[in-house]
Amino acid sequence: MRTTQTRSITAALTAALAMAACSTASSGAMRTSPQPDTGGSGERAAVEKARADSARYPYTEADVRFMTGMIGHHSQAIVMAGWAPGHGASASVRTLAERIVNAQQDEIATMQQWLRDRGRPVPKAAGATSTATHGAGHEMLMPGMLTDAQLKELDQAAGADFDRLFLTFMIQHHRGAVSMVKDLFGSYGAAQDETVFKFANDVNVDQSTEIARMERMLAGLTPEGHSP
Repeated sequence: MRTTQTRSITAALTAALAMAACSTASSGAMRTSPQPDTGGSGERAAVEKARADSARYPYTEADVRFMTGMIGHHSQAIVMAGWAPGHGASASVRTLAERIVNAQQDEIATMQQWLRDRGRPVPKAAGATSTATHGAGHEMLMPGMLTDAQLKELDQAAGADFDRLFLTFMIQHHRGAVSMVKDLFGSYGAAQDETVFKFANDVNVDQSTEIARMERMLAGLTPEGHSP
């Protein structure tokens, strides 16, 4: 009799302990369940992960020099193009200038973000200075960029004279950018990064096309500098 009673008590205690363990596990699971994301943090995390993955792609110091130098190069072109409306440029030159400003402002933002994602110094878009930082703080005249004297000459021109000088100097400027692309592609291991390759290729194609267009526009000017 006593043995039977002891067995009943033991069985009851075992059942109670089992139920308590299940209750604790269930409570713990409820406490640790993730909550739904209602603040957009998931999307931000995805963007940050994409940037981190991109930053791990191989790149070289030649890539960094190219992206850094081209920011200054583009900056001067934007200033030059920005002078067109206030210097009496023709409608065709103003249209070209607007295209240059819109395209190169976007490209500067892309280059700055690329450098920022890799923890490299990010130069700001400069003014009409004739020099640009070409990596590691070295100031030099970038290929095709106008000298201070050329900038002054363009800024003092108006009307047809401005058209002629703008086209002449912007052809020079674009050719410099194309040469920078060639130097990049000629550097061992450079332009393997997808963003750098696409951007450099776009610069080569777009600015070569614009050079041809500007050469035709320049050839169409009369000796007095007016469009026929």
